[in-house]
Amino acid sequence: MKKFLSVLLAATVLAAPMAQAQGRHDDRPGRHVTVEKTITKKKVIVNKHRWDRGQRLSAKDRRHFIDRRDYRRHNLREPRRGERWVRVDNQYLLINAVSGLIIGLSTAR
Repeated sequence: MKKFLSVLLAATVLAAPMAQAQGRHDDRPGRHVTVEKTITKKKVIVNKHRWDRGQRLSAKDRRHFIDRRDYRRHNLREPRRGERWVRVDNQYLLINAVSGLIIGLSTAR
């Protein structure tokens, strides 16, 4: 019986390091996953139109008008009959209400 216990004890002592070695060197697929992140920066170019007196404003841009009573709030002069202020990009344009011809300019503050 003593021989049997000593053989069993020896087998346990020899088998324990092999079991630990297998646990440390685990080469199963998917076990060690590396994730690579790529960051892409987009460059946005904004082309702003430069408005001058005498140019004609399109009907699409004429829709963004300022109420006649609100021009003082933006430090603009009172528009005459047939004129109105329009804000396009960062500018206020005084235009002829019928034709869309630019009469005056002012920058937004």
